[in-house]
Amino acid sequence: MPLFNNLERAIVSLNQETISNERKNTLQPLIHFIQEKVTGNKQIRLHFICTHNSRRSHLSQVWAQALAYYFNIKNVLCYSGGTESTALFPMVAETLQNSGFEIEKLSEGNNPIYSIKYAENEHPIMGFSKKFDAPFNPKSGFVAILTCSQADAGCPFIAGAEARIPIMFDDPKIFDNTPQQARTYNERSIQIANELYYVFSQIQL
Repeated sequence: MPLFNNLERAIVSLNQETISNERKNTLQPLIHFIQEKVTGNKQIRLHFICTHNSRRSHLSQVWAQALAYYFNIKNVLCYSGGTESTALFPMVAETLQNSGFEIEKLSEGNNPIYSIKYAENEHPIMGFSKKFDAPFNPKSGFVAILTCSQADAGCPFIAGAEARIPIMFDDPKIFDNTPQQARTYNERSIQIANELYYVFSQIQL
């Protein structure tokens, strides 16, 4: 089944020419990890880790899962976690919805759970904040992708990780409650989508 139409349009509009050579070098270890797993016909567990598991790690998890599906790369399982647990920031859900994902809020409270779908018949991503070593996340055989410098510094050792790759993104949180908030979250979301598109586009099946 194809991706949702609006989401596919958003993906088609991405522009990898905006990615610098320096940034491509940063992404290369992740390409190598995924390619090795694909070549060996093994499961690919991508675990995106940030400080609060509220913004960048969720954006990365969701886009990675959708783009793996877009490129027909099998056996990809994407996760996210933090060095501490807070909540998925509502603007993240809104930003993803504006890009074509179908979002449903399944629970209320301090740490709500969101269903995030990218295709009609695919299992939704469960979006909520959790620590990187929470039971919901994998215990072994995964790559730890550090999306912020605080998480990189705060996680000197990640048990079970086969590899540890820092791919850091600026935090859109600094624009919360400002007129630039929605635009900044969208820019960060598109940057993450664009770079992960580049990653998956390099994989040889």
